[in-house]
Amino acid sequence: MPPFLQSGSRPAALQVRFDTRAGSFRVRLDARAAPNTVHNFLRYINAGHYTGGLFHRTVTPQNQPGDQIRIEVVQAGAAPGRHSAAFPPIALERTSVTGLRHLDGTISMARAAPDSATSDFFICLGPQPELDFGGRRNPDGQGFAAFGQVVEGMDTVRRIQQSPADGQRLTPPIPIIRAHVEEETP
Repeated sequence: MPPFLQSGSRPAALQVRFDTRAGSFRVRLDARAAPNTVHNFLRYINAGHYTGGLFHRTVTPQNQPGDQIRIEVVQAGAAPGRHSAAFPPIALERTSVTGLRHLDGTISMARAAPDSATSDFFICLGPQPELDFGGRRNPDGQGFAAFGQVVEGMDTVRRIQQSPADGQRLTPPIPIIRAHVEEETP
């Protein structure tokens, strides 16, 4: 179990605030359902990797002509130049185990193969069941590791998605000015 979940060292629910050039939003992380994924994400937050990071990808129904299974997400990653300081990839916490689902505003880890996620994450626009375990977006059917939910600022996420793009690449990318943890009060 990650240290932040051990008896009283950190609350199970944390919020992270992202300030971007397109506006701000808050995400509530679900450390009880997805402890390893939340732990990984917080390592990047606390090391400052997302401050100066970029929303670099928008996936809309119009920009995935070669995909039979279409999704809607925006994707961000660590600050350019920080990739050499990336932490090791983490094991995939499947939605079949966590009980979380890819709904409107869900935050999840981007990955290629299972157990390959590092710092890139995405946020769903609308429900995206094809990203859950058993979904058909990824040929391996393992889905992606959902680990939280946008609780404030979905208008900012939608603004990022609708920003100019060349295919799926945002042009220019949307900078993350600051990303930091805001612990919730009961």
